[in-house]
Amino acid sequence: MKKKLLYWSPRILATLAILFMMMFSLDCFEGETGDILLCLVMHNIPAFIIIVILVIAWKWELIGGVLFVAAFLAGSIYFNGFGSNWGALIVMVPFLLTGILFLLHYFLYLRRIQTNQTQP
Repeated sequence: MKKKLLYWSPRILATLAILFMMMFSLDCFEGETGDILLCLVMHNIPAFIIIVILVIAWKWELIGGVLFVAAFLAGSIYFNGFGSNWGALIVMVPFLLTGILFLLHYFLYLRRIQTNQTQP
């Protein structure tokens, strides 16, 4: 049971965090009707990058966990989350937690299985 919880929790958390980020692009529908598609694409570029990281993490948890932690650091530095913009951390902390959960699952379960298979 714990293995399934640790397997699914980072995936669900990342999906919810991506949807939360994409929610901010809904302001494209206010105002002018021209170039809504361009506005949506531009607002969702960070979400698309995180989706690519999630796809990588789904297959290779170690690499995905490291990429999620790197995305947290890059986003927090870019949006000045460690300085005066504490609101950026509200958006970025789920990616840190997701990365930690992916790494935790890898080191607790997958690494043990891989080392047992390689031993004669």
